[in-house]
Amino acid sequence: MTESSPSGSPGFTGLNLDLGRAARRGYPEAVYCEGKTPAQVAAIAGQVGQLDVVTLFTRAAAEHAAAVLAVLPDAFHDDAARLLAWPPQPPPPTGGRVVVVAAGTSDLPVAREAELTARYLGRTTELIVDVGVAGLHRILSHLDTLRRARVVVVAAGMDGALPSVVAGLIAAPVVALPTSVGYGTAFQGVAPLLAMLNACAPGIGVVNIDNGYGAGHLAAQIAAPS
Repeated sequence: MTESSPSGSPGFTGLNLDLGRAARRGYPEAVYCEGKTPAQVAAIAGQVGQLDVVTLFTRAAAEHAAAVLAVLPDAFHDDAARLLAWPPQPPPPTGGRVVVVAAGTSDLPVAREAELTARYLGRTTELIVDVGVAGLHRILSHLDTLRRARVVVVAAGMDGALPSVVAGLIAAPVVALPTSVGYGTAFQGVAPLLAMLNACAPGIGVVNIDNGYGAGHLAAQIAAPS
């Protein structure tokens, strides 16, 4: 994800986007907005608008989104996921299906970031929401959808148990995505992160807390065409 020094700080020389990443890795650069000023994000958007590659703007606060949309008014914007995409339409899907599961509605912003990332990296996606372990019948009712997936991303906070449950029901790999949802001893996502790292079901990979972009990117790579 592109980083830039703050404008006006010592050593700042302007934008240095990784324009060769798509050719090098097969996936384009993403712009991490948190920590950047709206002016810096707007300048990046101006350069992105001249490119013919998909670019995501992640962790975009309201002021970042406004800056991007001022330069690229047709850009796709999902306020809940804090994500923008240019060009606004995702590429035609190839490869396998990515199914993203959110344990609860509170996990939806992070899950939505994962889903949109996978979609704009060229995969067919599907989102399932509110199927946490407090009511196991809910996830069981989606087994057909889960078993058609090439890879499943599971976003959960609190006890972080859902990825292990899902991985025990399907053949596809599971990307476990811990969220910072939960009361005090969830420690802002540390408890579900540790639970997912200690999952007893095989075939689970774990990304960092609230890292919807990382989960969606990994899922897109797993589901890439052979």
